[in-house]
Amino acid sequence: MGHPIMPKGLKETSSLITIGFSVSETAPNTFTQGRVDLQLNPLDNEVFVVQAINLDPSTPDAVAGVNTRTNTSLTTTSRAAIGNLADSATLANSQFSIMAAGLVDGGVGFQQASMETPPAALEYIGIISTNDFFVQVLGQGNLGAKGVSGKVYGYRARADASVYAALVQSEVLSA
Repeated sequence: MGHPIMPKGLKETSSLITIGFSVSETAPNTFTQGRVDLQLNPLDNEVFVVQAINLDPSTPDAVAGVNTRTNTSLTTTSRAAIGNLADSATLANSQFSIMAAGLVDGGVGFQQASMETPPAALEYIGIISTNDFFVQVLGQGNLGAKGVSGKVYGYRARADASVYAALVQSEVLSA
């Protein structure tokens, strides 16, 4: 414990915690969301300080002449669509594509992802003040259901009352 630079108004209460998760589509090319419980204690103004996120989407199907994709995101609030980094509630996203439109073979693969591990100069990449986070997956053009697995790295912290109230309100309003 003991990060050299703590966010103002927070006191670290745990060492590094690693949380693994996995979410699979309920059917091919169907938006699916999973909820991951952080078991925070709101009576103690407990929050989770996110230091890094790793999203590992399933490889899309290689279908001749068809663009296929696996889109994923991790957000602080529940969503009805894949999040992008322009949304304040989205902490990470990743996309794995195979571009095959107009080709007679399986096409060419591409992967796009938000930064999996931040530079050491960042104190944190996000603070989750409610009791859970959400992981979304959506395939496009695939023959089979796709999924995402990953890990979130961070630590628990206690916020003073005014900071906690502001964090919860900000998170809830970003939904």
